[in-house]
Amino acid sequence: MSTFETLTDQLSLDTFIEQHDLSFLYISRPNCSVCVSLLPQIEEVMAEFPDVKPAYVNTETIPEVASRFNIFTVPVLILFVEGKEYLREARIVPVQPFKEKVQQIVEGYTS
Repeated sequence: MSTFETLTDQLSLDTFIEQHDLSFLYISRPNCSVCVSLLPQIEEVMAEFPDVKPAYVNTETIPEVASRFNIFTVPVLILFVEGKEYLREARIVPVQPFKEKVQQIVEGYTS
């Protein structure tokens, strides 16, 4: 299982995004092979950005997340800055370019 905080309902999801200036959601489902194989790589990337608070969302636990964020496939990776979506990647995510995008956003926010 993920080292990310696991969100289990819509209220905890809303609260998580509101409480953190920089928040990140890894949205997936357990029976998705791409989701399972990508998660450890993304955990490593996010560990390099301690200012970003990461969380894991299972679409089977919170099915409303799909309509709320217009999700048609998983995994979906979303980075929020002050509650606004700044970066979204889905399905096949090249890890190094993703890391570079996150770094640019975090550096721009924290500097």
